[in-house]
Amino acid sequence: MIILAATPIGNLGDASRRLVELLEGATVVAAEDTRTTQRLLAALGIANRPRLIALHDHNERQKAAELVDLARDADLVVLTDAGMPTVSDPGYGLVQTAAAAGVDVTVVPGPSAVLTALAVSGLPTDRFTFEGFVARKPGERRRALTALAAEPRTMVFFEAPTRVAQTLADMADAFGADRRAVVARELTKLHEEVARGTLAELVGWADAGVRGELVVVVAGADRREVPLEDAVRQVLSLVASGGRLKEAAAEVATATGRSSRELYQAALAAR
Repeated sequence: MIILAATPIGNLGDASRRLVELLEGATVVAAEDTRTTQRLLAALGIANRPRLIALHDHNERQKAAELVDLARDADLVVLTDAGMPTVSDPGYGLVQTAAAAGVDVTVVPGPSAVLTALAVSGLPTDRFTFEGFVARKPGERRRALTALAAEPRTMVFFEAPTRVAQTLADMADAFGADRRAVVARELTKLHEEVARGTLAELVGWADAGVRGELVVVVAGADRREVPLEDAVRQVLSLVASGGRLKEAAAEVATATGRSSRELYQAALAAR
């Protein structure tokens, strides 16, 4: 079978006994980065040296069928550099291929940056959505965030430290500067930090420079209608990134519940 195994997201002490036992007996491991896996085995004091096969975003499509065939005869352990395979990490394509081929897949659960950040955020946890990494291209990022402007559930994002200040600024434009949010940095590590505030406040915090692994958690939209001023700002942001005014107004109208015609006319007046 295929065994998806979660690895520590920072603190090695979070490695479960079950994970250690699994790695002590593993014969074949598909690893996002074989060097990282070798360091993990050494850090956990595991003498076993399984066969390591690289499985990452660039080769998963080509490797999936081969790995599924291997799993028919022996257990295949799947590891990513940190956290749970398939969650913004390699593994989804492999699981999909295995399911289609009738090969069993199981999980050795463990640390998750998504759930850890959500739990520590202080924002509602009863309903949430994981949005993964924010789009890198400015236009795509603004369109994706605008589509989430009326999302009522708490939203969890991954982001790189070099882009987080701009992403928070784009979130402030799309969601409103007063929307509550949290940036969780270096979770479970020595320099763990949880910064809380409005999106506007967090933009100022991030402008000073941020390092480390980051998770951004943003409160869901108030169920009341999005103010016209905020909706118009979203339309103008989409237009500034290359969109046509009519399409931008329609997109924001869908996301906010406001009238497309009202937004179109208000945006024209504001230009």
